[in-house]
Amino acid sequence: MKILFRGILFLFLLESCVPQEKHFLTDKIYRDQVHEQFLKRKDLLKNREAAMLTVFNDSALSTEQREALEFLYAYMPLCDLADYDGQFFLDQVNIAFNARDYFSWGNTVPEALFRHFVLVYRVNNENLDTSRMVFFDELKDRISGMSMGDAVLEVNHWCHEKVTYRGTDGRTSAPLALVRTAWGRCGEESTFTAAALRAVGIPARQCYTPRWAHTDDNHAWVEAWVDGKWHYIGACEPEPELDVAWFTAPAKRAMMVHTNVFGLYNGTEEKNLETNLYSKINLLANYAETRQLQVNVLDIDGKPVAGADVKFKLYNYAQLYPIAETKTDSLGRASLLTGLGDLVVWVSKGEYYGYGKAPSGQNEVTVELAHQQGTGYDENMELVPPVEQKIKPIDESKVAENAGRFVYEDSVRNAYMATFMNREQAGILSKENDLNQDLVWKYINASQGNWGEISGFIKTNKANPYLFEFLASLSGKDLRDTPEAYLNDHLNEKTATEIAPRYAKDKDFAAKYILSPRIGIELIKPWRSYFNSKFQFSREEVTPGGIIDWINENIRIMDEENYYNCAITPIGVAELRISDSRSRDIAFVAACRAYGIPARLEPSTSKPQYFEKTRWVDALFEAPSPEVTVQAQVTFVNNPANTIKPQYEIHYTIAKFTDGDFMPLDYYGDPALEKYPATVSVDTGYYRLMVGSRANDGSVTTVTGYFTLKANEKKTLDIKMPEVEGKLQVMGTVDMNTIADLKDGSKKILKELSNGKGLMLCFIDPDREPSKHILQDLPALQQEFNTWNGGVVFMTPDDKLSAAFDASVFNGLPQQTVWTVDFGRTLLKTVSNTLQLEFRDNFPLTLYLSNNGGVLFFSEGYRIGIGENIMKTIGLEKTRK
Repeated sequence: MKILFRGILFLFLLESCVPQEKHFLTDKIYRDQVHEQFLKRKDLLKNREAAMLTVFNDSALSTEQREALEFLYAYMPLCDLADYDGQFFLDQVNIAFNARDYFSWGNTVPEALFRHFVLVYRVNNENLDTSRMVFFDELKDRISGMSMGDAVLEVNHWCHEKVTYRGTDGRTSAPLALVRTAWGRCGEESTFTAAALRAVGIPARQCYTPRWAHTDDNHAWVEAWVDGKWHYIGACEPEPELDVAWFTAPAKRAMMVHTNVFGLYNGTEEKNLETNLYSKINLLANYAETRQLQVNVLDIDGKPVAGADVKFKLYNYAQLYPIAETKTDSLGRASLLTGLGDLVVWVSKGEYYGYGKAPSGQNEVTVELAHQQGTGYDENMELVPPVEQKIKPIDESKVAENAGRFVYEDSVRNAYMATFMNREQAGILSKENDLNQDLVWKYINASQGNWGEISGFIKTNKANPYLFEFLASLSGKDLRDTPEAYLNDHLNEKTATEIAPRYAKDKDFAAKYILSPRIGIELIKPWRSYFNSKFQFSREEVTPGGIIDWINENIRIMDEENYYNCAITPIGVAELRISDSRSRDIAFVAACRAYGIPARLEPSTSKPQYFEKTRWVDALFEAPSPEVTVQAQVTFVNNPANTIKPQYEIHYTIAKFTDGDFMPLDYYGDPALEKYPATVSVDTGYYRLMVGSRANDGSVTTVTGYFTLKANEKKTLDIKMPEVEGKLQVMGTVDMNTIADLKDGSKKILKELSNGKGLMLCFIDPDREPSKHILQDLPALQQEFNTWNGGVVFMTPDDKLSAAFDASVFNGLPQQTVWTVDFGRTLLKTVSNTLQLEFRDNFPLTLYLSNNGGVLFFSEGYRIGIGENIMKTIGLEKTRK
């Protein structure tokens, strides 16, 4: 017995001496939940098992590595399951662990925060790359030995050396592609900055206001966790302190700030949405005053409605945009933590819908499902945003020191951008290859840091008759981040030869709808050769109907599984055999084009279509065979009473009723609506026309009409912008004999610059995003400003002058635009005193001055539509004379 006891004791002691591997997921209940979800996702990988699952067969994997990988696999969206491989994700795990072990703060970050906000390789809907490895190597010595807070500020300075703000399209470039370009929109800057912070082991997340209430736009920024608390920063816009940014004041007027959290998240923040794969958490209370808004939903008999879809909406870009969505509980109730402005609550279930206004001072609203599709009526509504609030200034010496760093960082970025191919070098390229110099420069200039790839593509395809038509079919971002090899997959001697006989007279059509790899806003991949080699059908064998049948038989649709809304590539769809609807539609178009069939996503609805004989035909995956959709015709007319020319998705939209809600048609930038009357063809159905006018305080007045369009009906819609109540008031006076210093060294008084008709005066900080917004927005009103022909003066304080600023980038400004310098902020101080304004560098500060110097309008800080408000003020001034 003693021998047996001693034996058991020996084995116990022996086992206790064996080192136990450390768990990444230390909570067993949570670990088991992750593993169960991992097994479910594993089932989705049957067609990509070799690419994605063999990484788990490595016996050298530690317990930490394995559990971290399982966590990522358990919750990753379909696009990541489809388009990357296991080694890519193992590399992401390893670099996250390396950063944790390298930096002093690594052992202070709680496990849950590290799991969700450091380990996770994806910030939002960006294309993925190996940036974390690159960023770690570049930053580790620069921030070594710093406190966590100082490291966050320093990383942001590094980000500013690499990237500055400029508006781009909706596809989010990968971080390394953004570095190559050196500029991007706020969604890209914040993705890039969050990725850089995660690369050095600092928890970071992209925060997003889906739409502002007081102006037509949205914004994204970054929160970083420092020593127990989340702090915000403006991405690529470093400040001397945390929780300081140009958007501090606008954020106090926000109605929603949220972020997506990858995986099963047990944080303390309120959740707007929770699924098995991710959560959308509500961060508004970090920025603004809030209220808990409760919604009660009743049917026409007054009974509570359970399971109804509830959308909380605000007016933005001439539509009611949802900032949060949920469903009613068993008692017909739903709620949202939101801001102190007006919201529209939209509810639907089955064939009924209803809506109601939730004013800022009201915490409860009841909505009755009383409307049905087909009812025609008109209504007016006024929506008021939260009131503007003042912010605390920061130490001016810190601001000055930070400005000095800005100058250096701009010089670093400018030095890099100076390495891009210039016009002279592009001219040599043109001559050597016997190509049109202007066209070559157009595409080389647009390619920015990707000029090496695009110049190589041009040289390779110099004799291709479709070269420039093909390049014209690409987006600017495609030119900036697509490798030459990918483009050569789509345009080469073989592809051009195959279509040339059929489309010799319409090269633009052939390039855009057959040769082009650009379909929606997905990342370009070499899918043409993939489809041709994978399926090996002759062109005569392949038909659109056959492609539809193959997709229906082989591709399973799981929309909610691709929750980041990053499109799966056509190759990924074909390999995974699972897709969301949008990625399936893109894959259909790609497959058609690969076999020489013209195809597209219809511009206004994004429906997949193929061209047959003389018409575009909808590809209907839910129907037994393709059909031609019956259409009607709508003509938009500009009402003579309008003081400015209405623009689609700025002043009005038309939306079709689909699945309980009105979905706006996408005609933004459509040439068909550039001149009035403007006629478009639309599907038959139930529609809503919304026309809105925004006042200087951010409030909106809307006029809305509901109507039905029948087959072959022709309907005229009068676009009359509603009047905003208010009086023209002189808020102060500026001496029009004040001398302005023009950038060319000459001097003029303001009265000369006004041309005897008044003056728009805009003080800007050219390095900051809000100032760039007005420069991007004003060209939309170029014709109106040119016709008015008053003065347009942009004035930069001498302490804000930036060598990095290139005014030529902002095409289409009014012809009378003048650039000036305000030395010592002399005029800025005068204007601030006149308006009794405590101006704290909340640029841009924009004024409209009458010819006598009366301030009839002013706007401080971030706001879209300033030019429009000035034109309205000019119109009111004329009526008062």
